[in-house]
Amino acid sequence: MRFSRTRVFLMGAAVALGAAVSFPTFGETNEVRIVRQFGIHYLPLVVMEDQRLVEARAKANGLPDTKVTWAQLSGGATVNDALLAHAVDFSAGGVGPLIVLWDKTRGGKGDIKGVAAVSDVPMTLTTRDPAVKSIEDFTAKDRIALPAVKTSMQAVTLQMAAAKKWGDSEFERLDKLTVSMPHPDAAAALMSGKSEITAHFTAAPYDFQELRDSRIHSVLDSYDVYGGPATLIVLYGTQKFVDENPKLTRSVVEAMGDAMKLIKSDHRKAAEIYLRVTKEKTSVEELVAMLDNPKINFALTPSATFPVAEFLYRIGRIKTQPKSWKDIFFSTIDRGS
Repeated sequence: MRFSRTRVFLMGAAVALGAAVSFPTFGETNEVRIVRQFGIHYLPLVVMEDQRLVEARAKANGLPDTKVTWAQLSGGATVNDALLAHAVDFSAGGVGPLIVLWDKTRGGKGDIKGVAAVSDVPMTLTTRDPAVKSIEDFTAKDRIALPAVKTSMQAVTLQMAAAKKWGDSEFERLDKLTVSMPHPDAAAALMSGKSEITAHFTAAPYDFQELRDSRIHSVLDSYDVYGGPATLIVLYGTQKFVDENPKLTRSVVEAMGDAMKLIKSDHRKAAEIYLRVTKEKTSVEELVAMLDNPKINFALTPSATFPVAEFLYRIGRIKTQPKSWKDIFFSTIDRGS
């Protein structure tokens, strides 16, 4: 099941998903609902859907009749709203949106934490304006597309870059130039040259596609902001669901591990699956080249999550600074940073 890319259909998605789920009188639920977003950084989830890996793991763990319902939305705020509205059981999004939710929901069964990391994938800020060589060159005429203003991982990373350039007091300096737009639409707008969109903060496969256009160049790589590779996407859910459904939660994590093994062992098969599910207009060869990039990695354990947490605490976005990455993750994984 998939839904519109825009938030306007979130309520409909909540109704549809909520009506679809049924709960046994005893034991664990027989359905799990997962929402992801756009891009190759969600590839393990795409593979899980196509190969029915959650169903296979659930059956092996004694849950033979599990139904997995998938949805696709755009932007950290949107997938967070879906989770808070109980329209889904697990949301996949950026580290920043997870940390904000963790801070807001601490102290009860509604606690939201990470279940596992999904991907380490660099984000690239691209532009078609030849005058823009760094973020300080953006002017009032520029419009930077990203999945969700202020809340998406791209938005948070842009704020971190601004803080490094001009100081923490200026972290929102570029926010007025940002526009919420799903990655596929933003890429099309940027490459058309006929839109107000002059820049796009994105990730694979869209940055690869854009940079093949001689009119477009890179301004910023997120790994430069973080000081090296860092987890971009995580899967997260509520304490209540995890506590009440330990076997199903374990099945989801194990299925993601299976998907990651498939990706690492066969880039071509993974690329074919991605295109079959997403219907995106990219060739298998192009996707394989992206997956061959050593900067792109898929692993269950998070890395370099603290630069984001520290930044969000410094600027007052969160009230509590986690002491360890383990504070913001369930014990479904046992190491990270």
